[in-house]
Amino acid sequence: MRQDLTPTLPSPLKGEGNTPLAGRGIRPLSCHEFPLFYIPFVILIIDTAGGPDCPPGATQTRGNYHMELHHDCRHFVGYIPCRPHKAHGVHCSGCKYYDATDYNILIIKLGAIGDVIRTTPLLHRLKAEHPGAYINWLTLTPEVLPGSVDRKLGFNLKDMTTLMGREFDLLINLDKDYEACSLAASIPAKVKMGFTLVDGKPRNIDDAAYHKYLTGLFDDVNKANTQSYPEEIFDICGYRFAGEKYILELPAERPDFGLPDDVRIVGLNTGCGGRWVTRLWPDDRWVALAKGLREAGYWPLFLGGEAEHEKNARLAELSGADYLGHYSLQEFFCLVDKCELVVTAVTMGLHIAIGLGKKVVLFNNIFNPHEFEMYGLGTILSPGIDCEGCFRPTCAENCMEKIAVGDTLEAVKRLMAQEG
Repeated sequence: MRQDLTPTLPSPLKGEGNTPLAGRGIRPLSCHEFPLFYIPFVILIIDTAGGPDCPPGATQTRGNYHMELHHDCRHFVGYIPCRPHKAHGVHCSGCKYYDATDYNILIIKLGAIGDVIRTTPLLHRLKAEHPGAYINWLTLTPEVLPGSVDRKLGFNLKDMTTLMGREFDLLINLDKDYEACSLAASIPAKVKMGFTLVDGKPRNIDDAAYHKYLTGLFDDVNKANTQSYPEEIFDICGYRFAGEKYILELPAERPDFGLPDDVRIVGLNTGCGGRWVTRLWPDDRWVALAKGLREAGYWPLFLGGEAEHEKNARLAELSGADYLGHYSLQEFFCLVDKCELVVTAVTMGLHIAIGLGKKVVLFNNIFNPHEFEMYGLGTILSPGIDCEGCFRPTCAENCMEKIAVGDTLEAVKRLMAQEG
């Protein structure tokens, strides 16, 4: 039988019988006069009243059904189907993929990319201490975060707005920038660690973050520090660092770079970003190193991003080494993974190499060498001058020239001779 779809007015709007409008000169509305803003409501009533059979896990109530929902499930999104439902058609009731969470954590570590990567060891401890934790991470580069982060949030209005509408059990802010500290101060949380904003300026939340706070204020305090970065952030969170590794995951689909399988590839990461250009090793040294590596039977491969493209193409032509161009971030991970060892300054490439378990020869001149956790993967070469650890972005004296090609080549050979 055809269903009658003629709208039925709620009784308070009717002008007949014993309704409140009777006798007031207000007549019932005809169908074509029915206000447009009532239509969605009326259609909803018709749909639910005449809806499909009650699905599994639902209970029938006055013609409608109410389904069992697991709002605390790790997979539950709240506005779109979860992954288990899309993949297997399951509903919450009796779902074998149900993964209850009982502790909500927010990590704020915006950048740079290398700093985000070297903060991932903390995830091991957080997961161990809170097995039922749902971990959110706010960063400038969500694409570098591993799968153990449940919700990867970008530094944008949409994602940051959603953080204001809930209270977290634990908030960890490891950045001392104004924007990160302002968010840490504004987002509700039962427990906060790291850094916040007080009177408009960044400040440590408690004593555990005080040492790290001071190293950012005074160069001499920073220079005297003997802790690695992982040790510092573990201390902030009340843990003791026990060698937990970086977590860096490669994409499922990896490009074929056309590199030979029977060679030992040494990556030469020539860039250092635009802020601390004092870290740059002279171009002629890269050329000489590449030639020396070829003579020693290795396959030198220049690495870099778009900013290093012209430079690397020129260095490859001068040295006879290989250069394949620049790639997306995830593709760059895969390219570094082809290397057995990477020679690099302090930059994103360093932390990618460590995260992938590669051997490393690290050039360092302006930073405290204690801050780098090398995990026994490599060695640090420095100019050997009194002003090391100066933290200067620019300098009239190019101390990187004092790092010799011969010393670098010997460091590469020594590491390549080691097992693993």
